Amino acid sequence: MPKKAMIIVNPSSGKEEAVHYVDKIEEILREKDYELQTVKTKKEFDATNYCIEACEGEIDLVVSLGGDGTLHETINGMVGQAHRPRLGVIPLGTVNDFARALDLPLNPEEAIEVLRSDRTKKVDVGKFNQQYFVNIVAVGAIAEATFEVSPEQKTKFGSLAYFIEGIKTLASSQSYPLSVEYDDKVWEGDSFLFLAALTKSTGGFERLSPEAKVNDGVLHCYAIKEVNMIRLASIITSVLRGSIKNDKDVEYFTAKKLRISSDKNLHTNVDGEEGDELPVSIEVKPEHIEVIVK
Repeated sequence: MPKKAMIIVNPSSGKEEAVHYVDKIEEILREKDYELQTVKTKKEFDATNYCIEACEGEIDLVVSLGGDGTLHETINGMVGQAHRPRLGVIPLGTVNDFARALDLPLNPEEAIEVLRSDRTKKVDVGKFNQQYFVNIVAVGAIAEATFEVSPEQKTKFGSLAYFIEGIKTLASSQSYPLSVEYDDKVWEGDSFLFLAALTKSTGGFERLSPEAKVNDGVLHCYAIKEVNMIRLASIITSVLRGSIKNDKDVEYFTAKKLRISSDKNLHTNVDGEEGDELPVSIEVKPEHIEVIVK
């Protein structure tokens, strides 16, 4: 039977230039003898629904042409399905953490050429309550501040837009009491920011968690404790150096399962998007999807 591929396009990604890359993707996939279906998202969850259709139709390959949000939706349509297509990633977003973690080209034209490859890598997926993620879950004022970043800010400032919104919160930010049950242990304390990362790249910082592998089967967790502005600058330096887990104001551990709760009203940030209010449950689904790599 002929191979089948679906290209899921977010027309608003890449400074609204996504559609200009479709012809080249179709050309390469036709050379590889795929029958093609190209679909464009118009509203939230369209990518998820298209991907569910691809799984139910036993399509062999799904290509996500967009940013981390489009990819997040696409993977949410794939996880847990009886048939899961291989995934091609053409990053056109502001940060593109998943592509960075897989060492995929961030230049769209170079990323499209990767579709010629027959190499794949199996990648972990995180389950967050009843949805899924591929990069990170964050809890704290800075995490919530990124909800305020508009599409226009993303287009104008790129990943700097997240930094700008985060800085606005620093003067008034405080730590919050958290309880983190993980595997057979518990961590409790006040935390300015809590991160549970699946990959090494978060918010464009490619050395946040250098020990994290895309298929190591664990979450890399960082509880950043209450700090002042001077200590916060030191922690940011540690992030840039890839040594945050060794900072005295950071508690680091790995886990396969987490339950995070607080007596405060706190929301989560999941792959850059607003997530559920605490308490939440998180776990790893090891090597659950297969991604085309160079």
